[in-house]
Amino acid sequence: MTDQNQTPEGTEAEASPETAAAESPEARIQALEAELAQIRDQHLRALADMENLRRRAQREVEDAGKYAVTKFARDVLAVSDNLERAAQAVPPEKRGDDPLVDQLAQGVDMTLSSFRQTLETHGIRRVDPLGERFDSKLHQAMMEVEDRTKPAGTVVQVLQTGYVIADRLLRPAMVAVSRGGPKEGTPAPETPGSRVDTSA
Repeated sequence: MTDQNQTPEGTEAEASPETAAAESPEARIQALEAELAQIRDQHLRALADMENLRRRAQREVEDAGKYAVTKFARDVLAVSDNLERAAQAVPPEKRGDDPLVDQLAQGVDMTLSSFRQTLETHGIRRVDPLGERFDSKLHQAMMEVEDRTKPAGTVVQVLQTGYVIADRLLRPAMVAVSRGGPKEGTPAPETPGSRVDTSA
């Protein structure tokens, strides 16, 4: 009994100096500082990850609000095209000849105007670039027209109106673009920059 009781006490007595040496104040402070630095680094990384996640979620919510009607908008553009064709079917010089035709034309004009306002309310705007410089980001050139009175690359005819939703292209405007050319008797270099300068 006595020997068994002495063995644990002897073990504790032998282990306590090693434990005390291993856990000296300087070593303990260094271990705690290293652990604190690691925890601080993990905390900062977690904060950065959370901030990135928050920004990404906010951007996705904003995009969803801006572009939620994109598919629907593409589907109803055909309605806008048909209304525009119907409005153009009765030219201004023909109006006034028949009261019934006038009423029908006014109804189509009002419907088209209301339809355009509804599209604009939802951030959908028309791209009607007649007379503007061709922009490949917004326009699709369907053909070139020889027209020496205009600078090369000027939109001279809009075959189909384009649309943008917020800041994204929904449908490019299909256009005819002028070839342009120098004035008679004035030689001009065959470079786009010189054509633009000449037209200015």
